[in-house]
Amino acid sequence: MFRPPFLARVAAGAAVYALEETRRLPVAAVNLPITALSRVLQTTMHVQQFVTSLALKGDGVFERLGSAPAEQPEWATFDEDIEPPATVNGHTSRFDLFEDADPAQTNGKVVPASLLLLETEEEVIEPAEEPAAEEVVAPEVAIRYDYPAMTLAQLRARLRMLSVEELAQLLDFEQQTRARAPFVTMLTNRIATVQAQ
Repeated sequence: MFRPPFLARVAAGAAVYALEETRRLPVAAVNLPITALSRVLQTTMHVQQFVTSLALKGDGVFERLGSAPAEQPEWATFDEDIEPPATVNGHTSRFDLFEDADPAQTNGKVVPASLLLLETEEEVIEPAEEPAAEEVVAPEVAIRYDYPAMTLAQLRARLRMLSVEELAQLLDFEQQTRARAPFVTMLTNRIATVQAQ
């Protein structure tokens, strides 16, 4: 078989490449403004970052030369600027936070009752315990598939295998326990889809 010379093969390849690129031209033309805009924005951000880094280096030079550091605005406070709370025997007391305040309010904010414990020599008054939430019994389908440990993707994979009754049981169980919106939505949509079929 006759093999053309190298330059002829390169010329044929260039012609095919030009033809392929001509076919892609409509798609490239649509994407060109978006690509150009993103490149401009990217370049602008790089320039801004570079200028900011130069300014920070300049600040360092001026600080070493002895000029005064930039003044901090009154409203700017940092953790280093705040005095540590008073300590008693090396321990901070939470009651020091409310030293000169009305016991029920501090700066117009209501203080949680759990912080307002009253102590006397004879007794300590604790806040009332909240009643325990009623235990919800998991349906058989939830136990079979270990529903409480399921991720959303695992539930999606199992949806087609479940009947309407099982889906309703899982939906009730979810609403009574965690009430996670994506799970409730997925179960509700699947029930509606199955019932519409």
